[in-house]
Amino acid sequence: MTKVVALTSGLSEPSSSTMLGEQVLAAVRAQVPDAETEIYSLRAYAHDVTDAMLTGFPNGNLRPVVDAVTGADALVVVTPIFKASFPGLFKSFVDGLEPDALTGKPVLLAATGGTARHSLAIDFALRPLFAYLQALVVPTGIFASPHDWGSEGKGALTTRIDRAVGELASILGGGGSGRGPSGDFDLFSDTFLAASRPPQ
Repeated sequence: MTKVVALTSGLSEPSSSTMLGEQVLAAVRAQVPDAETEIYSLRAYAHDVTDAMLTGFPNGNLRPVVDAVTGADALVVVTPIFKASFPGLFKSFVDGLEPDALTGKPVLLAATGGTARHSLAIDFALRPLFAYLQALVVPTGIFASPHDWGSEGKGALTTRIDRAVGELASILGGGGSGRGPSGDFDLFSDTFLAASRPPQ
């Protein structure tokens, strides 16, 4: 069984970030036959995230979320973008993780925003954060603006989701991430070679 966890940090209810996370997980289940998926919305744990920031450890409510995120075979991260970056709730949760909690973990990055002008935030805000955490981020990020939820943009969003999930599935089906908490990246491992091959 391959465990894939989606972590969303939308602040509204309903949340377009959670909707996007659910679509990505549906694609994961379609492309990874043995996938078991779970989704967690940080909005429900906002007070617990603040408590963890002040005390230095997650309380009983937040601990299962941290354990699910760190114990997953792969992680899907979906966050709204406000003023060209992710919200503090998301960053506070990530700041509370152990330094090597995501080392070598395959991660798919996705974001939502009110305008397509925010789309580059995946590459200049999220990707550097997960590079610092030493995660293995798939090449394709998924951004969804209001246009993508309408009939005109829906097909393009589905294409981006399928491509990014295909990359994640390729990594999960390869030789592992190429790195663990005490190892080095092998740039010629099956994982990296598989991720660089275009789908046939």
